[in-house]
Amino acid sequence: MEVELVTRLFLKSTCRRMRNSHWLPCLGWLVLLMPIPLLSINTTRTTSVLQSSTDRQHNDFIRFINATDLVVADYKLSIEYLCSEPSTVRVEVIVSTDVKTGITIYKKRWKCEKHLHILRIRTLWVRFPSIMLYRADYLIQRSIVINNVILRAWIVNTDFEAHKNRNTAVYEQATTRTYKLLKTLSPFERPYKDHQECLQWDKEKIQAIKDKQIHRCLLENDVVELLSFPFASSGLNFGITRKLKKFNNPEMEVASKQLVNNPRFTVSIWIYLLHRCKWPFCGIFHHINEKQMYATPLLFLTQDGNIHFQMMMASGKHVAGRSHFKLSLRQWCRVDLTLQDRRMTLSVSYGEKLQAREDAFYSYREDVHLNNSAGYFVLGGSNHVRAFEGFIGPVKLYRLLALTGQEISNPLVTDHNFHKHVEQYNRKCKYLTTHTMEYFQSFGLLKKMQQMYRSNSYYLELVTKYGPVDYDKEKCAAHPWGKRTEKKYKAFFDLVHTMALQPISDFAHSPNLRSALIKVGEKLFQKTVEILVRPNSTQQIDRLTIPLMEASCCGYYRAAYFLAVIFETGLGVEIQPLQGLLYSLVAAQGNDRLALMHLGYKHDQGIDGYRLDYDMSYSYYLNIAQQTINDRHVFDGEQAFVESVRLMDDSALQSQTQENDDIFLWLRYQANHGDAFAQQKLARMLYWGQHGITRDVKAAMEWYSRSAEETGDPLSLYEYGLFLFKGRGVEKNTKLGLKLIHEAASKGSHEALNGLGWYYEIFEKDFVKAVEYWEKAMQMGNLDASHNLGVMYAAGLYPGKPVKNETEAFQYYYKAGSGGHFESVIRCSFYWSTGNFESIPHNPRMAVHWAKFVAEHNGFLGYIMRKAMHAYLQKSWNEALLYYLVTAETGIETSQTNVAYLCEEHPELASNSVDYAWRYYNLSAFQLTTHPFVLIKMGDYYYYGHKNHKRDITQSIEMYTSAALLNYSQAFYNLASLIEEGVHIPERFLDLLNLTTGNNFNNFPVLLELYERCILVDMQEGLVPCSIALLHVHLKTIWINICSAALLYTAGSVLLSTLIVFAVKHYWDSMAVSTTRQNEHSPTMSSSSQNIQSDERIPEETSLPSTASEYPEPNEARSIMQPCTM
Repeated sequence: MEVELVTRLFLKSTCRRMRNSHWLPCLGWLVLLMPIPLLSINTTRTTSVLQSSTDRQHNDFIRFINATDLVVADYKLSIEYLCSEPSTVRVEVIVSTDVKTGITIYKKRWKCEKHLHILRIRTLWVRFPSIMLYRADYLIQRSIVINNVILRAWIVNTDFEAHKNRNTAVYEQATTRTYKLLKTLSPFERPYKDHQECLQWDKEKIQAIKDKQIHRCLLENDVVELLSFPFASSGLNFGITRKLKKFNNPEMEVASKQLVNNPRFTVSIWIYLLHRCKWPFCGIFHHINEKQMYATPLLFLTQDGNIHFQMMMASGKHVAGRSHFKLSLRQWCRVDLTLQDRRMTLSVSYGEKLQAREDAFYSYREDVHLNNSAGYFVLGGSNHVRAFEGFIGPVKLYRLLALTGQEISNPLVTDHNFHKHVEQYNRKCKYLTTHTMEYFQSFGLLKKMQQMYRSNSYYLELVTKYGPVDYDKEKCAAHPWGKRTEKKYKAFFDLVHTMALQPISDFAHSPNLRSALIKVGEKLFQKTVEILVRPNSTQQIDRLTIPLMEASCCGYYRAAYFLAVIFETGLGVEIQPLQGLLYSLVAAQGNDRLALMHLGYKHDQGIDGYRLDYDMSYSYYLNIAQQTINDRHVFDGEQAFVESVRLMDDSALQSQTQENDDIFLWLRYQANHGDAFAQQKLARMLYWGQHGITRDVKAAMEWYSRSAEETGDPLSLYEYGLFLFKGRGVEKNTKLGLKLIHEAASKGSHEALNGLGWYYEIFEKDFVKAVEYWEKAMQMGNLDASHNLGVMYAAGLYPGKPVKNETEAFQYYYKAGSGGHFESVIRCSFYWSTGNFESIPHNPRMAVHWAKFVAEHNGFLGYIMRKAMHAYLQKSWNEALLYYLVTAETGIETSQTNVAYLCEEHPELASNSVDYAWRYYNLSAFQLTTHPFVLIKMGDYYYYGHKNHKRDITQSIEMYTSAALLNYSQAFYNLASLIEEGVHIPERFLDLLNLTTGNNFNNFPVLLELYERCILVDMQEGLVPCSIALLHVHLKTIWINICSAALLYTAGSVLLSTLIVFAVKHYWDSMAVSTTRQNEHSPTMSSSSQNIQSDERIPEETSLPSTASEYPEPNEARSIMQPCTM
């Protein structure tokens, strides 16, 4: 202790003497106050009873006199004290920061032996370090935040001190003591220190600039709101990824680093569990570190309903445990996890008021490791674990605080009150499904299913035929519900009764009652949709919402999504955002593809009350994107190729054909005559269901086979060979398939080269040969080969490079993904969403856009769009509106455009058709793939004003400019028309179009350029109208110039005539004066010329017409041109 004190005093005295090196004082005190590695970071000693140095009674006394509360530079301290026996008086100042506690910055002691039993006063000057008194400047590098300052003094007996080690003579052994808490200013409230020395001119200038800057307080806390909007957890490997940044506040960041191996944190999560976990573990919340490994903390749900918790120790090993309590189903519960000083507390509470709390405690034997700014956190599922089935509510993470119970501020109540709506919905569904299941059982449907799925056996057949009679079958089925319930759900129970009486073969694809219940929901949904697509069906939608709700309760979640669209868009009902949110989340939780896209789109745009959250949007889009890839290999189900067909595009509509249309028949005719192109085109149309053709894989295989055998085309050989090898749509024949692929490769097919690489990797395990084929194929532009090489790098299987290299793999994925390779697109989006790999930035918005690209190619989505287009071609307007509407709400730009166009063409379809046209044109206008026609429409809406939207010329110009950038002739025409009306086009829009004008008052060059571009960008559409407009501008220019010359000539003539008249008048006046002088006695004569001068008026000077720099308004132009026509 004494050595430490001497060292500090030596540093202070040395720093005072070295006037030319003023950085040393800061450095000295910074060394004392900055954090240092602790040897025992997790051990503390506390003493609850203060021990006295002796059992004798003392009359010692000590106190502070006039000690101020605020820490200042020259702190004057007066101490009044009294000693009853030889003692030592000690004074200390102890400081605590966020980084470290108990730092002694001032010490003073003296003997009290001569003046015993006499009250004495001693004055001290306490010197505080500059880094806690002043702002940071050119010498004081930083100003630290102080939490506590304790000034204390005490008296200890000299005899006791002599018998003990000096280090033990501390505050607890004092005969009397006192203390005082001092306050400090925040770093931004402190003054600058006057160093009393001249600076070099450059340093002085830099400091003056810094002094004039507005200092911002680093207001930051450790609370992170990981989730504030409800999330639908479907039970798959798709959750919300959150990556935390480092603290901006340096003190908090230093504290966070110091707590890496002794963390204190709190996690609070609201969850709503629908079903038990179907897997060994289901993810609730977990942390993935930078090495793609589980880190602290981890919370999983077990199959029994317990919580599996796991922590990573500082040594690198993992310690896991399981709670003794289980989570309840269909009830909101808050799970809180707290860790402090190796002690973990896991608690669960139910309901808004946190009733029925259960706790679990665990103490770790070694230090826990947590670096919360490394890696990423996951809510729900990830690539490593599936999620639970249910919903996730508000989630908060306290990065530096360990709180429990009521100290945690994470309420369930939100603005939308989703938690109440989902509880009410599940209560209704449970009531309805329970009665339905009982009714099925009363008809013996369960036994019939068990018999149907029982394996065929001769002895079982004998038992069934000659065994004991089941008299329960002869009993009448009793209704398990009352008359009131039967009346309320009459249509539903009539359908249940009808289905229960149907043959058991109708339930061939329903192995249990739950599947049979979904079948009921599907039937109910189909019957309801049949009514919805009828003419004037919007008037009945209000009562049709009930069967749709019943169908969703039965587990057919497409009905829930239709309800969400109806309530959010106000189709036949009042707009109800809360009901729309409820059914959107219910359908997404049931893994409905359209609902997943709907939520992904709304969170990507942040519209209709949905929170702008790219991480949530990516989670939904990633789910549907992965399903899109899987669906492409499934031939069952209602799928079709997604095609961008806009209803105003006649050429695109004409390209849509059917099996009996001319285009298809012509292709089939050409294919039958050996045309290779026609055979390939026909095969692909049938395989993918393109251009309005129903998907027929068997027929497609026939054309692939004929093309390969008859034409020997390399692409046909490869595709048919691959189908044979995999047995996809045709009987598997690996030998023939491989032969055809080799033949296609020998003819230069890069697809076949990639296929051979796949064969050698999967079946021969010859990675060297596989990479050789892939390298050749990639050089020829094959995207699959580029993706496969990325897989090899990521797995560490690339020959000669056995180490995993995610960065190199990303380069190959990015190359393939940029060309549209679906799997590469998904992998690139994963890298961007996590930001967990070297040299790959965290970019959640880019991840959303790439995942959305794949999701929008889903076959089930394409099937709904195909139904909408066929309904339009058959003039079934209501059906077309319904199907386009449900796809438009998923964010499909073409569907949004088609809804708006349909409502414009047929406003009688819905009472709010005008609002639909504005809404969906507006949504489509902000899509990346928007059509210029939509931008023109929105420009017109802004120009004329639309219902509740005022006229906005600037917004109109912006829309026209955006369409012009897409080389749309109508946009150039509209911009030129605005200029002719006298509207000023802002410079920023002209710059975007690369249009410049010599001065701000001459718009004729801009007009000419706009009309010329209008002609050039689309000769077919823009030639006639833009040529006429251009001719009109030229004629107007010539006419104005002619008028200007004529008026100038007239004005000159009038001016010259006026001068002549004045000259003549002056001459006659002078002559009259002279005549008067000569004949002053003659009688006056009235001259006829005087009468003429009095009656005639000299015309006023005519103003010149406006020049070309001031282009007049149309009315002004006509008034200027009128004199020329006289």
